[in-house]
Amino acid sequence: MIKFSSFEWVPDFARGYVKEFRVRWALEEAGLRYEEMCLSMDDKVSPAYLKKQPFAQVPCYEDGEVSMFESGAILLRIAEQSEALMPRDAQGRARTMSWVFAALNSVEPAVSAVTHIDLFYKDEEWAKLRRPSAVEFLQLRLRQLAGWLGDREWLEDRFTAGDLMMTTVLREVRQEDVLAQFPTLRAYRARGEARPAFQKAMRDHLALYANADAAE
Repeated sequence: MIKFSSFEWVPDFARGYVKEFRVRWALEEAGLRYEEMCLSMDDKVSPAYLKKQPFAQVPCYEDGEVSMFESGAILLRIAEQSEALMPRDAQGRARTMSWVFAALNSVEPAVSAVTHIDLFYKDEEWAKLRRPSAVEFLQLRLRQLAGWLGDREWLEDRFTAGDLMMTTVLREVRQEDVLAQFPTLRAYRARGEARPAFQKAMRDHLALYANADAAE
């Protein structure tokens, strides 16, 4: 049985954005059964868990054959088991893998730079000075992505794990005034969020925290 780790509680601003959601969504798209390993804040720093995830984060993943961590690596592992997430021809596989890494390495750092400033440091003087250039770089990356997407529905000729990862990254752009400059990307993100597997995964993801709140 496939298992992945999640936190039993996170602050409100993180709900819907925890990286385990990527794995949950991928498993739903692939139609694979799974179980969750819900962790407390103590569990995540236990010696047993740190052997699975050295940075005390989620997700870690086990499927009876491998144990691994990092959402991008896990997503590719799942995609290898499901043609719904990755084509079987060599070129299709290569393009899917390229877009997963592009989301993580070319787009997400630009998104995170602005989001971290706005969530955690917006009143700091250095952050006020840094933010304009961070936003400018984010706009560049979004413009480049929108240029590639054009009038396509997905990044390639059909939905793949690359679109799944890119959609989760674009969801982290909380500065709607910035994303509004790129209607193509807003529509692309909305298409990803409208997928039934996304909707199911998000309901289950948020239910974790609703249950934790109810138990307090």
